[in-house]
Amino acid sequence: MVQTLSFSSLAHTFPFPRKYSSFRCNLSKNSIIPRASSSSSIESLEEDGNNGVSAKGSGTSARGRRLLKLRKEKHRREQQRLNTYPSWAKVLEDACQNDTELRAVLGDSIGNPELMRKRVEERVRKKGRDIKKSKTGSVLAFKVSFRDFNPLDSYIWVELFGSPSDRDVDLFGSVIQAWYVMGRLGAFNSSNLQLVNSSMEYDPLYDADKAFQVMPSSFHDISNVEFQDNWGRFWVDLGTSDAMAIDVLLNCLTVLSSEYLGIQQVIFGGLKMGDWEEGMTSSEDGYKFFKI
Repeated sequence: MVQTLSFSSLAHTFPFPRKYSSFRCNLSKNSIIPRASSSSSIESLEEDGNNGVSAKGSGTSARGRRLLKLRKEKHRREQQRLNTYPSWAKVLEDACQNDTELRAVLGDSIGNPELMRKRVEERVRKKGRDIKKSKTGSVLAFKVSFRDFNPLDSYIWVELFGSPSDRDVDLFGSVIQAWYVMGRLGAFNSSNLQLVNSSMEYDPLYDADKAFQVMPSSFHDISNVEFQDNWGRFWVDLGTSDAMAIDVLLNCLTVLSSEYLGIQQVIFGGLKMGDWEEGMTSSEDGYKFFKI
């Protein structure tokens, strides 16, 4: 038989603290089992960062409520970001998963639409507008014209089909630089064309002494190659080089145009072509140059 004793009857034997006065004990053999009432359950007491003890019977801890609040705030910020995030930026982010080149272009700008836009614009500016163009040359022959051309002091103008990329500028500038170096070394001298009309089948003879006695023909000076959008120009002083220099240049540009860089027209002479503006040397305005 189990005897039920109240705390008041055991007060002299077991001096329990006063806050446990509402507990009752079940005494079975030699064991005592305390049982708390619902109104004073210890488990309903919980710590609170501000008040020490929170309300009883709430069912959640202060830490749990704080974590829930943080999760809600994070979700709210994420929803706000998605609602204001440009759709094109999301497309770029998705494309980066399968495009290593695009991922390299964007770099650490992913998540920052403004920086992503600047990175893409810079890439397009460097590669040109026709970055997906499969053939870089032109199937059409370019037009050649002369406008008061002075071989000792004139510009040579080139109009392309589109704005050149940095690679196009380097390629075109390298051709002009090679042409100038050959002219500087006296290559364009029609006074010494010993093999032009000779047959190569019968081991033609070349008279080096005659070539040495011919008056040298030298290219005097040239400027850097400049581009504003699709118009390019460079200034020349052909010196004592003869018209052979013009033929050689046009032969080079013909192949360059058909295979690599489409050219609409080449103009010898003239002070201003297209919408060329003197002093406009900012890369943001489409200006590029190749140093000779």
